[in-house]
Amino acid sequence: MSVPPGDLLAALRREGVTDVSDSVLDRALHSSDASLYRVVPQAVARPRHADELRACLSVARETGVPLTMRGAGTSIAGNAVGPGLVVDTRRHLDRVLSIDPDARTARVQPGVVHASLQRAAAPHGLRFGPDPSTHPRCTIGGMIGNNACGSRALGYGRTSDNVAGLDVAWGADDDVEGRLTALADRHLAHVRTGFGRFSRQVSGYALEHLLPENGRRLDRFLVGSEGTLGVVLEATVTLVPEEPRRLVVLGFPTMAEAADAVPALLGAGLRLVACEGLDARIVDLVRAAGRPVPELPRGGGWLFVEVAGGGEVPDVGELARRSVADPDEAAALWRIREAGAGLASRSLSRPAHAGWEDAAVPPEHLGAWLRDFERLLAEFDLETVPYGHFGDGCVHARIDFEFDEAGRRRFRDFLTASATALTSYGGSLSGEHGDGRARSELLPLMYDEQSMALFREVKAICDPGGVLNPGVLVDPAPVDADLWPARPVAPLRTALRLVHDDSLGAAVHRCTGVGACVATRSTGVMCPSWLATGEEKDATRGRARVLQEALDGSLVDGLRDPAVTEALDLCLSCKGCVADCPTGVDMATYKAEVLHQQYAGRRRPLTHYTLGRLPQWLARTPDWARRLAGARPAAAVAKVAAGVDRRRTLPRLAPHRLARPADGPAPDVWLWADTFTDHFGPGIAQAAVDVLAAAGLRARVVPEPACCGLTWVTTGQLDRAREIVGRTVATLAPYVDSGVPVVGLEPSCLATMRTDAVELTDDPRAVSVARGLLTFAELVERLALPVPDLRGREVVAQPHCHHASVLGWDADERLLRRAGATVTRVQGCCGLAGNFGMERGHYDVSVAVAETHLLPAVRARGKEAVVLADGLSCRHQLDDLAQVRAVHLVELWRSAGG
Repeated sequence: MSVPPGDLLAALRREGVTDVSDSVLDRALHSSDASLYRVVPQAVARPRHADELRACLSVARETGVPLTMRGAGTSIAGNAVGPGLVVDTRRHLDRVLSIDPDARTARVQPGVVHASLQRAAAPHGLRFGPDPSTHPRCTIGGMIGNNACGSRALGYGRTSDNVAGLDVAWGADDDVEGRLTALADRHLAHVRTGFGRFSRQVSGYALEHLLPENGRRLDRFLVGSEGTLGVVLEATVTLVPEEPRRLVVLGFPTMAEAADAVPALLGAGLRLVACEGLDARIVDLVRAAGRPVPELPRGGGWLFVEVAGGGEVPDVGELARRSVADPDEAAALWRIREAGAGLASRSLSRPAHAGWEDAAVPPEHLGAWLRDFERLLAEFDLETVPYGHFGDGCVHARIDFEFDEAGRRRFRDFLTASATALTSYGGSLSGEHGDGRARSELLPLMYDEQSMALFREVKAICDPGGVLNPGVLVDPAPVDADLWPARPVAPLRTALRLVHDDSLGAAVHRCTGVGACVATRSTGVMCPSWLATGEEKDATRGRARVLQEALDGSLVDGLRDPAVTEALDLCLSCKGCVADCPTGVDMATYKAEVLHQQYAGRRRPLTHYTLGRLPQWLARTPDWARRLAGARPAAAVAKVAAGVDRRRTLPRLAPHRLARPADGPAPDVWLWADTFTDHFGPGIAQAAVDVLAAAGLRARVVPEPACCGLTWVTTGQLDRAREIVGRTVATLAPYVDSGVPVVGLEPSCLATMRTDAVELTDDPRAVSVARGLLTFAELVERLALPVPDLRGREVVAQPHCHHASVLGWDADERLLRRAGATVTRVQGCCGLAGNFGMERGHYDVSVAVAETHLLPAVRARGKEAVVLADGLSCRHQLDDLAQVRAVHLVELWRSAGG
């Protein structure tokens, strides 16, 4: 039934659901999940409590509007997109309601994030058993919908094995439990032989839980039904004790031979917690990306076997093995799989996708299935990097499907052929991700007509109106319907070269929706605005989705649509996604390009002319005006004129700029004094000169002023930025080419020259300059310079976002530890981010970002601790919000006698 959007929202509000929207922005944000599918919803609701959730279902049933439940939007099979009302539980229904340590249970709302539940259970020595790779952001409600598992389901079971009770609103008012029980009783023999055959038979409805010998567990039956039968209002889940585990890595000639060894491991009488398989392809991807690969035993395919309790892993025909007891070493090995899984989607000759990524067979058939799978890939001229939960017989694979007209036909043909081959081994189309839109149409290849008829009867009993997640499981949508992209990408002439992608459309489609940017806590930089607001539009994924719609969807009307402006407004251009996004999204670059396109030939916001051109104004400021700028009346006038938030203080200009003598003895090190160092921190450059002199090296400042153009880049003034960068490349190239090290002191300016300069200009010297500029820490390591004695010193370090994400801060941390310092590295962004935190309208979010990591770390520091921050933005944020003077690394070195 079609209901006008306004009427749907009015009906929801009458029932007490207040957080509802049918805006272009919200519909774009919820039109995709982590799958290949795009379905634009009519409206989005974010209920605040269970009664509002019931009301959403009630309105859907009354109006006939389809209802699709959504948690973190990390579904890979298209389970969380729908054409009617999308109900987002994560926004408000995100609480752990209670934990009973004695009963080992937790009561939770459906939108609680897996990692949040783990943190709540940890003080009791307990954990929730299943742990999908998306655990930092996936919700328990979503796990219930898919019957999610993860690496350690071998030891702890699937989600269905860990559910103790569900509070459910069914899609029907009749006696659902009684009718389902009667249905199962009429088909006992068929259910006993056709369902629950092996642990990863996740496809279809789990009718085995309705059997009398299984306790007629209606709650467990609902797990894996993908929101097609009822709505989970609250869940009680079981918890298990945390226990020490050890890792043994076994090497085999090939992955298939590794799979052949799995049955022997399963029969060895060990307490196996995990048994993961991978091969050299995924290891090579991790190495190629420059990420660390710990030592692996000899071989081309490996099993990562995690064991709890006693007993030794037996010899199962492996070439070699490595046993790891140290948790840090084990974590480093596990990161090979975690990193490779993300890299696989962007590291093949063509982009790789989900769609056939979750097949499972009984483990005794795994080796044979893998060999057949490889033959099918070759037959269809497709490529992948397989890995998976081999102890459970589950194989994950992102495949390089193409989606032109011929590619879509091949996609359908490959899925059909693979499903046919898989079922000959008694396999399941899905081992943990669910069927969704990706596999539901293929279910008749796995189940006979009697089973399919049972599924239809189940749906009729539980959801007679057919409003719950239509197109999934019963009466499915075709597997090749609603695929991205909806229409061809319109060509767009970009100012940036986008050297890693052939177009802005291809660049924004790097985001596949996996949602690393919407984790509840960040272990890197990404995504500071999400952590501050919790709004999907303020996450890297949300922004990418809106840009995808603007470029090749039908919902957002081009890059000048207000939805694009709103989505990009709170992007801090921190570049955290460059390092932390598994698919390599670079939202700062995309924002710069979009701003360039939006304001081409148009009047810009005030701050683009003031803060965006700050180096230009600074260069024209005489010394008397520099001294006057610090006075309160002058600062107040300047803030109003520049569009700066009145609550901000302005960074203090140095009384004089750097001296840049043109003549002098040949140096051992050149110092590139960027605009910010020149005007705000000339003392930092002098500290660098002093530290290097103490090491016996003569340092000189590059005589010519050379700006990186950062402020023009971040405000999208790319034509002017190209001119500035071109001059700077020409200025610095002779110094870099001379063989004398050239060191930069401001991380953001160094990062701009390493990345943006190469995107802005095709001058080949830009590449050599990018490679030739060093941080101070890189110089110290390259020349093996002595380090000062920092023993007994506590250092709380806030790496600048661009330092952490583009330059890398590991060298700095190594130096500090080698010097004997106790180092606390603050994760995340300081929140100022250059012009962002200075602008009117951004102050509150800037402070909220600072409160996620930086300010708590500073408040918790020891009385004598040194606060280290190389970036001007970070130092100013600390001064402004915490009244703390942070120092640059070279200043710390000098004060310690380096």
